Formats: sequence, C-alpha cells, structure tokens
Amino acid sequence: MSLSSDQLTLALSPRPVHYYDSIGSTNDAATEWLLAGAPNGSVVVADEQTHGRGRFGRTWYTPPQTALAVSVILYPDIAHLPQVNMAAALAIQEAVKVLGAEDVTLKWPNDVLLGERKICGILPEIARDSDNVARGVVLGIGVNVRNGFAGTALEASATSLEAALQRPVERTALLSVILFRLEHWLGQLGSAALLNSYQAAISFIGQPITLYAVDVTYHGVAARVASDGALIVRFADGREQAMYAGEVSLHSAGNTV
Repeated sequence: MSLSSDQLTLALSPRPVHYYDSIGSTNDAATEWLLAGAPNGSVVVADEQTHGRGRFGRTWYTPPQTALAVSVILYPDIAHLPQVNMAAALAIQEAVKVLGAEDVTLKWPNDVLLGERKICGILPEIARDSDNVARGVVLGIGVNVRNGFAGTALEASATSLEAALQRPVERTALLSVILFRLEHWLGQLGSAALLNSYQAAISFIGQPITLYAVDVTYHGVAARVASDGALIVRFADGREQAMYAGEVSLHSAGNTV
C-alpha cells in the first residue's frame, strides 16, 4: 500500500509529520526541520529515498513502496546520546515481534536481524547549528518491508518483513508501533533496564567474534555492552578493549591483537 501525507498525519496525530513521495535523505530533511524548531518527536517519512546514508558514509537507495524510511527528531540529554541507538533498536525489535516474526535479534551497533539476515538499519546523527553547537538528534530508521534482494549482492545477508512473514505488512501501522515502543524506551535513557535489555537482545554476547575495524581486525569474545554503547571485547590474555565501530562476524576467537 502506498504512503500518503493524509494517512500518516491521521495515524500519527498529534505527532507532527512531514511526508515526501521522494527525497534525497530523510535525515537531511529532519536536520533542517530540527534546526528550524521542530517539536520533539516530529517525524520525516519518505516513500522513496535516493541518497540515504548508512554507517561509514555508505549510501543506500530505497525504491518506492518497498521500505519504511523515517527520521525522528529528538532532544535527549546530551549525556544519553549513545543510548538513543539502543532505544531505537529495542523498539524496532519489539514492533517486528508484534507482527508475528520470531528470532528477531540485534546486531551491534545498529542493525536488527530476522534470523541471520538484516531487516533494519539505524543511524542516529547529531544536528548541529552554524556555530557547531549540538541542538538535537535525528534518528534515521530504514526497515526492509517488501524489498527484493534475490539475485543481488545482499541476497545472503538481507531480507524483508513480507518475505519472512509471507503476508503483506502495512507500513503506517508498523511505524505507529515503532514510535509507541520508542517513546517507552526513550523514557528509560540512562537506566539499567535499557542497557540490560539491549545487551540481552544481542545474540553474540559471550561468544567468540571477529571485529573488523577501519584498519585492524580483532579476534576475541564479545563480553558486554557498555553504557556508552561500546562493545567490550575480551582477548585471550584477559585484556578488554572498548570498540565503538566496526563489523562483527561470529568466528573462532583466534589470536589476540
């Protein structure tokens, strides 16, 4: 089903909504709106996103009528910024479970998996004014609803909700549940409940991993997640190191770095 401004406004009222049939990046549009004074919780939604962003500056194209591309405008306590990502991941995991999906887990730092395949990516970005002062956070969310990955390089690593559930998924209803659960977890920023729930949802905690950073590969055990969002990796010699970015694979621990 196609999205529309009227449909979203009605479903998400009284939350302010800006809807676009096609846009470069919902995060860019949300940043402009935030700096212009958008209320907390305002959302930008697009049917097609031509220059979406992922981690490490990767670009992502969202074809029309295939995904949920949304950015949420937030004004959290600056001390809790790293946990906004945790709150979003848990909200999406819970929303997907409401649809009837099983085996929904989180992959540090910002992916949601269905089985072993990615169904959602999350990108929180700090919005800064012309004086480089942080004014708020734009939380980008991209959920694969009916994307087709067969025959592509992502066939083995990504899937969509409709492919997994074998039934239609209405994007506006999905967004409503995500935002409802997001409000709950944002109310838990800085709490042990949020951190513990996030860590429990990551399937590889306590397991040997390989972490690929920008120019170094680490082998160790994923010990835990810190309150600042870092993944704590324990090496064979007992050393621990906080990792703030990288790609994780489940492999033999191998040698220490």
